[in-house]
Amino acid sequence: MQRYNIFYQVHKGLRALLYDTMMKLQQTDFTNESDAAAVTAQVATVLELFDAHAHTEDNYILPEITAYEPSIVALFENEHVLDLKLSTGLADMLKAFSLCESDEAKKDIGRKLEHAVAAFMNFNLAHMAKEEEVLNKILWRYYTDEQLHEVTMRILAHVDPKLMPSYNKWMMHGLSNSEIKQWLLQVKNNAPDFVFQGMMDLAAAELPIARLSAIQTELSEGAMIAA
Repeated sequence: MQRYNIFYQVHKGLRALLYDTMMKLQQTDFTNESDAAAVTAQVATVLELFDAHAHTEDNYILPEITAYEPSIVALFENEHVLDLKLSTGLADMLKAFSLCESDEAKKDIGRKLEHAVAAFMNFNLAHMAKEEEVLNKILWRYYTDEQLHEVTMRILAHVDPKLMPSYNKWMMHGLSNSEIKQWLLQVKNNAPDFVFQGMMDLAAAELPIARLSAIQTELSEGAMIAA
């Protein structure tokens, strides 16, 4: 039986954000003011979401296994310290870019920013994979899927409302069509209508037409079967 992966959906969204940001950095002409502003704003979003995600893990996931595997918790807490160091370096680089005046300075900081984001991405891709490989096995050993769902609900209740649209956007980009359909059905069945409509509007805004159409068709077929 496939167990509940507490990290799965948010990690898919965060990976999508990293991939997209890295590609945009490679394509950006940092002497073009509007293009540079767009990509540096997205790097700032990366820092904001990853910082919040690490905080969530430190406060809602790692405490669930401290009593059972304290050395593993210490390992991941130390990795979060290293992640914070990488984030601080990126934040300093964004500030430095904002102070650049010459095109040469913008190009130089832009290249350094690209390399720094690549290092941040490589670290976090490995870190998230390790969480899913190591922490999930511990959580599955000591908790039922129902208990892990309850942890997810506690996390969602404490996510900063200002960050939720960004998390939802990137999860929408990172999930498969069938995963998005299941997500939307969960929202439809458990949240007020206006929340579900907001998610449908997000899907329409973020997904290519072909993907949106396929998901809408599956949702309609599911509704007919349920009826």
